[in-house]
Amino acid sequence: MVRACTRSGVPGECTGCGQLSEWCHSRYVRRLADVSLGGRSVHIDLSVRRLYCENTTCSKATFAEQVAGLTMRYQRRTPQLQRMVEDAGVVLAGRGGARMLRILNIRLSQCTVLSQLMRVPLPPLVTPRVLGVDDFALYGDTYGTLLVDATTRLPLTLWEGRDADQLGRWLRKHPGVEVACRDGSLTYRQGITAGAPDAVQVSDRFHLWQGLSRRVQDIASAHRGCLPAALPPAGESGPAPAEEVVGNTAEDSRAARHARRLFEAVQALTAPAGATAPWPASSAWTAAPSANTPGPTPGRR
Repeated sequence: MVRACTRSGVPGECTGCGQLSEWCHSRYVRRLADVSLGGRSVHIDLSVRRLYCENTTCSKATFAEQVAGLTMRYQRRTPQLQRMVEDAGVVLAGRGGARMLRILNIRLSQCTVLSQLMRVPLPPLVTPRVLGVDDFALYGDTYGTLLVDATTRLPLTLWEGRDADQLGRWLRKHPGVEVACRDGSLTYRQGITAGAPDAVQVSDRFHLWQGLSRRVQDIASAHRGCLPAALPPAGESGPAPAEEVVGNTAEDSRAARHARRLFEAVQALTAPAGATAPWPASSAWTAAPSANTPGPTPGRR
């Protein structure tokens, strides 16, 4: 536990208008959590002043002074500890971040880590040279539009709906797109043409393969009657059918030999004297015997 207080007579900056003031109203103690030291948690009891704002036009009558590098408004953690919590949330999300912070002797729940992660400001948006545009399903028949930097593969923004006007407005607001990668949607083509007329529109790899596979399927369906003529004549010798190969392999397996021995034992016990039952050629006997496979009656051997 560290106890400290701010100096009297040092002007503080108003959090509303930014004007300096030395007129003290009162003092109160703020408890701040800091990064652990030597494996032990650190807490700071800091006595700060509440000052009057001498600017008559300011909306704040009083304000609490802030210590640079130690306190932040409405925060019970030091900036260093706050950055550590945010970094753990960015890298490991809620549950993993809480476990990692627990190793560092910082007790926070996964919900707290996630809430701090949601407060992290997003990095500034940089207009990509190659823009990827595609739609995605939100729920049911409701779709949204997703914009991605095709070079870094990082998402830029998304919105609900597939509107050409909205895409055009976004492109006019963020000029600099040279290549627009999209699917075969007419809506996106109109939006890119309106917002970035100089951009080259290309199709992405997924939709190229999807269009090619559909085209091959349509051609095969259209010429379905011509396929039997391309088969070789029935008299020509070809490779053995797959079923026969599988059957021969199954007959030589360990399960098949076990099934054969069970069959011979049952026939020896139930068949008349001198009669020998042939081994069935059915594929059912070449499989592994089940729990219901009949076996020799106990005590009759």
